[in-house]
Amino acid sequence: MTRLILFNKPFGVLSQFTDRGTAESARATLSDFIDIPKVYPAGRLDRDSEGLLLLTDDGKLQARIANPRFKTEKTYLVQVEGLPDEATLAALREGVTLKDGPTRPAEVTRIAPPELWARTPPVRYRKSVPDCWLSITISEGRNRQVRRMTAHIGHPTLRLVRWRIGEWSLDGIAPGSWRDA
Repeated sequence: MTRLILFNKPFGVLSQFTDRGTAESARATLSDFIDIPKVYPAGRLDRDSEGLLLLTDDGKLQARIANPRFKTEKTYLVQVEGLPDEATLAALREGVTLKDGPTRPAEVTRIAPPELWARTPPVRYRKSVPDCWLSITISEGRNRQVRRMTAHIGHPTLRLVRWRIGEWSLDGIAPGSWRDA
């Protein structure tokens, strides 16, 4: 029977079970939170990003979730610096051209600040620079894609939380916790 785990990856945790760094610079990994043999991440989530990470023991399911050709939608809650206007958001909706080529069109909506857990360390706060939250849904998964997209439109990402992958959601899973799907 296939096992699928939904894990809320905290900020600063690597999306792998081991750290190839030195013992003095050991970083938190999945093994600090999940002690289940033979499950592997279906995709990655950067160390400085938080949220939903799927792990499975089924290689075909892992490939279907992670491979961009299957166009599995991923939704992110993204805190950005500044207040992008509708024309700027329209650029993301149409697709932007990054150094590795054009992105597929994204679903982008400005949202109220979501009720999330506190992040450690907290996001820097600057009184003179406003920020806002966006919901961004993409159907590809390039390296640091959402961060590069928001930087491209002049609104760098301050906090990024992956909330949904396909039909699976982070709803009800605390940071550092997991549950079977």
